[in-house]
Amino acid sequence: MTSAAPDGAGEPGEPLRGRFRDFQASLDRADGGRRRRQSGRPATKGRGKGGREAGEQVNVPPVGFRSYYGRPILKAPVWKHDIPAYLFAGGLAAGTSLVAAGAQLTGRPGLRRVGRWAALGAVSASTYFLIHDLGRPERFHHMLRVVKVTSPMSVGTWILAAFGPAAGLAAVAELAPRLPRRGPLGLARRVVPPVGNTAGLVAATVAPALATYTGVLLADTAVPSWHDAYPDLPFLFAGSALAAASGVALIAAPAAETGPVRRLALAGAAVELVGGRRLERLGLTSEPYRQGRSGGLLRAGRVLLAAGVAAALLGRRSRVVSALSGAALLAASLATRFGVYEAGVASARDPKYTVVPQRERLDQNGAAARR
Repeated sequence: MTSAAPDGAGEPGEPLRGRFRDFQASLDRADGGRRRRQSGRPATKGRGKGGREAGEQVNVPPVGFRSYYGRPILKAPVWKHDIPAYLFAGGLAAGTSLVAAGAQLTGRPGLRRVGRWAALGAVSASTYFLIHDLGRPERFHHMLRVVKVTSPMSVGTWILAAFGPAAGLAAVAELAPRLPRRGPLGLARRVVPPVGNTAGLVAATVAPALATYTGVLLADTAVPSWHDAYPDLPFLFAGSALAAASGVALIAAPAAETGPVRRLALAGAAVELVGGRRLERLGLTSEPYRQGRSGGLLRAGRVLLAAGVAAALLGRRSRVVSALSGAALLAASLATRFGVYEAGVASARDPKYTVVPQRERLDQNGAAARR
């Protein structure tokens, strides 16, 4: 005859689990007493939901934004200043190719020439900055071995690869009038300009994608101030590209052919200013666009942009004023690109820009689920 098993020992391992439950309960009771002593008020006893004894609710201070070993939650971008320079040069190449195409279609040879050569120089600089940041030139070639439409970097590499040769051919075509009229070079003198015109239009077709894909590229990262600005960065970069292209034309093109460019500068500035204002209304992650070094760069960009547009519209007859206007527009575009870059780096280094928006989204999702 066997004796009955003690309570809680009906199966193997049950005594150990029972002792663990008792130990956990004693810890809970000790912790509850400690919290009551810290609050300085006696606990109110009663029955809570489900028949359990309810104690006083204690307000716990919010958890600080700390991470292991004091490291940031996100790793800040390791890019150097090659990348904001790449963003600026790519936008300038796109904008000047559009200016060149417009000049080609409206019969402005001086403006067309300036636009084409500026596009070639800018896309060459853009390619250099990208390859220099990659560290080894063959990495750019390796990126062309695949086409991945879900990767902004892969798509951008192919955009750059399509734009560059077209812009180069269009620029080289400007040398055709200097070739001899007879012989093989005379044939090239007659054939190259139509080919250059076609190439210029191809480059202009690709230009909008070149001007805006970099905004998509930044927004596709986990960097808070870039990621939350995904609807606005492409518009900001498009306006900045048009303003910069107008600046080059005002500096180098014949004054008699720059009438449309001055209106283009106004349109680009309007798009850039609207996009910049939208960046500052993102909530918490918009702070880096208003504060610190990045905020200073963006404010300087807006001031230069406004001054450049005003000078472009008022200084139509002055070559000096037009050149100063163009320089201000170029500087404004450069300050905008570096400001956006610095804002992203600042948001990645401060954990609050990662933690607080996540908590807000969790609270919103929880409230929606309770409804």
